[in-house]
Amino acid sequence: MSAIDPHPLTSSRADARLAFARAARGDAHAVIEAASADASARSYWRIRGGHGGAIVMDAPPGSADLDAWLDVDARLRGAGLNAPEVLAEDRVQGFLLISDLGTHAYLAELNDASADALYADALDALLAMQTRIEPHGLPPFDEPFVVRELELLPTWFLQRHLGISIECDEWDTIEVAFRLLVDNAQRQPQVFMHRDYHSRNLMHVPEHNPGIVDFQDAVLGPITYDVASLLRDCYIAWDDARVRGWAESHRQRLLDAGALDPRIDATRWQRWFDLTGLQRHLKVLGIFCRLWYRDGKRGYLADLPRVWRYVGSVASRYPELRDFLALLERWVDDRDLTEPVA
Repeated sequence: MSAIDPHPLTSSRADARLAFARAARGDAHAVIEAASADASARSYWRIRGGHGGAIVMDAPPGSADLDAWLDVDARLRGAGLNAPEVLAEDRVQGFLLISDLGTHAYLAELNDASADALYADALDALLAMQTRIEPHGLPPFDEPFVVRELELLPTWFLQRHLGISIECDEWDTIEVAFRLLVDNAQRQPQVFMHRDYHSRNLMHVPEHNPGIVDFQDAVLGPITYDVASLLRDCYIAWDDARVRGWAESHRQRLLDAGALDPRIDATRWQRWFDLTGLQRHLKVLGIFCRLWYRDGKRGYLADLPRVWRYVGSVASRYPELRDFLALLERWVDDRDLTEPVA
């Protein structure tokens, strides 16, 4: 890996990005084009030109933690997983040159015929993460962390998007449900957790599938979180029997690897999986709304109905969530969730 000499930020972010790319590649004529953008301020730029085959990651200073990205990238690659190789860096300006994992995200490749094979690869990679990566030093997905995520639901989905004024007794019902979900997360084995392991963050790379991206927010967290994120994806949905089969197969492989207590039977695993997925989807309802109202990114509103269906489907299976679900259903009613409020 080469290092780019740090120098002051230029007046133009685009100029600085291009200068970094050209210096890092040793090609004064290289050009770059937009490759993708995160829900954050981070963006990715593909180098075109004689050398090609690389991506500039642009993480403006103050908006992203490059140290965290580099740390998790090293952990993934150390476990034999296909995360980008770092080719050059300028931490002062917030630029990395990384290997290009291609343009074929899982989301575009998944269909009824391909799903079993693609998910088999993704679950193989997940098993490696959960059994080979030492999570020491990662932030813990502890109670305050889970609560912060859950609070996105009332703040951005209920109050901002639906315009709900929540009464005291209604807050009590919400807090009972949140307590259940916090306890569920804390009672599971805690392992390396990607935290956003789904079809937009997995690249179909036939020679070393999958390529793994957007991992900088990894934490030490519950063992079913990434499984739920993958199989109850906010961007694509599958028949529930198929999802349960994939999830149960992963439990069996964790047992075979000695990574799960043999006393964790299919029933307890399914409850962990369901409630962990529910916690994630309640958070996502809030995040997708925040991305529009705070950040001006409306596209995520189109995915709200799918996420809401997950919430209703899972919560309806657990009697202790009956009052909470009834409250949400009354507030959502027949609203078109894809339409923003004024």
